[in-house]
Amino acid sequence: MLLGLLTLLAGIGQRTIWAPSETFTASLPADAAAAPLTVIDQKLRTLHGGTVKISVQGDGNFMLATGRPDDVNAWVGKTAHNTINGVSEDGKSLQVEHADGDATAPNPAGSDLWASNENASGQLDYTWTPPADGDWSLLLASDGTKAAPASVSMTFPNDTSTPWAVPLMVIGGLLMVGGVVLALVSARTKDGEGRDGGGSGYARRARARSQAQSPTKATMVAAGVAAVVLAGSGTAAQAASPSPQPSGSASSPAAKDGAGSPVLLEAQFRRILEQVSSATDAGDAAKDAAKLADRVAGPELEIRTQNYKIRSQVGSYEPRMPVRSTKLLTTVITSGRDWPRQVLAVTQGDGNVVPQILTLVQQSPRENYKLMETTPLQPGTTFPTIGRSGTQTLAASDKSGLLYSGEEAMSGLADRLTSADSPFKDKLVEGSSSPYIADTLSYQAEVVKAGENGNFSFTHKVVPESTVVFRTSDGGALVLGRINFGFEGTPKAAGDKLSIGDDAAALAGGKETSTGMVLSFAESMAVYVPPAGSTDPMKLVAATRGLVGASFK
Repeated sequence: MLLGLLTLLAGIGQRTIWAPSETFTASLPADAAAAPLTVIDQKLRTLHGGTVKISVQGDGNFMLATGRPDDVNAWVGKTAHNTINGVSEDGKSLQVEHADGDATAPNPAGSDLWASNENASGQLDYTWTPPADGDWSLLLASDGTKAAPASVSMTFPNDTSTPWAVPLMVIGGLLMVGGVVLALVSARTKDGEGRDGGGSGYARRARARSQAQSPTKATMVAAGVAAVVLAGSGTAAQAASPSPQPSGSASSPAAKDGAGSPVLLEAQFRRILEQVSSATDAGDAAKDAAKLADRVAGPELEIRTQNYKIRSQVGSYEPRMPVRSTKLLTTVITSGRDWPRQVLAVTQGDGNVVPQILTLVQQSPRENYKLMETTPLQPGTTFPTIGRSGTQTLAASDKSGLLYSGEEAMSGLADRLTSADSPFKDKLVEGSSSPYIADTLSYQAEVVKAGENGNFSFTHKVVPESTVVFRTSDGGALVLGRINFGFEGTPKAAGDKLSIGDDAAALAGGKETSTGMVLSFAESMAVYVPPAGSTDPMKLVAATRGLVGASFK
């Protein structure tokens, strides 16, 4: 009975006074090398299952960002950094690896790569929760020039299982029961001996036989108890065995390091779009291209810059269509992990007569997405169906599965805009309610016909580096890009003069020339290309132009 009581108490103790802590905390070693960036490896989030909490203390302001492992590594690049990638065997220290490199980096705060960005001053307590499926790493930094905070601790869920607690309690209970049974058997035997009082020889022989048999009965009872104890112990131990825990390396290959995942979450894209919209609103309101620099580049920056210049002199000149982040009709986000990365949005907010396609490009990991083109949909035209997330992008020269490559589509459109007899006349069409191509050809023909004092010519040339191709849901593609529209005029005879409009005059510095003039327009275009084997023609989906240059020869 005493042995059973001690065993029972041992089992209870494992669940109470000797129970393991529910969590354990590991800290960054004090002798860890200083570096401007600290990466917390994604595998630590699932190292012990459950929720991980991170505590950071540092001097001044610092940030903790969440990003796909490949994005974090790409942003870190060649900068010196520490990587926290494990926990010591005693669970007290975080394991860290140091990589030498550049002593400083740009401030990572506000990068478009981060799904979330926590800013703090002095101290930050953070619960590591993934923003979406797949692997996610963390980046800790001050401002890129100072050392990242060195006081970092991580609290992990602990293994609180006590596999011997229940077996010990069961064994202790059974031993106590067995002790009671043995005591009763022993008492009954002694009671029978006292009543006999040492009588006849026959009684003595009976007692002798009884005494000879009593140990055997006690042994049988003890053996039975032991058997029950062993059976109970095995059952209890089996029931108390912890179920297998998911491993931190069990992520599917498709999700590893972000492979196959869209380059932006929906919330990221909306945040970027709001910043782009705010920048263009500020630039449009002040007619100041400097306010666009952080979020607008390429053709759109050039067109808006010249639009501001013209409008500052010609009050009646039409402003560029505003960029809106509200009334987001659709988004197209690539799954390609290389740079440059391209994404699309179709919006129609205040001031948008028709929906317009916004093309945003991120040139490198440390650059943010910038608006490259705004292209209004042609009236009556339907935007092709494209997967919202994880869409495939193609190289401009890639014709796989397509009737035409992106290069061929844009070249065909340029030729179609230049010549009424283009070989692409029947291969690339437009809607009857949106005659951009027809109007362009008609305008060019009328200028030539009406030009009594001058000779005029027109060119449409593709800007190859601007071409972006997205695979559509039907196996076709949407091709977007810029075409440079050139308009040249030369007087027919000495003394003849050519006149230009007020808008062009604002850029050329005058209205008349006797030597000749050159006007330049940037055309933003979008063409749908059918899949290979289709008999359908390509279709012009969106188009617009903006005056970007005017000069005299």
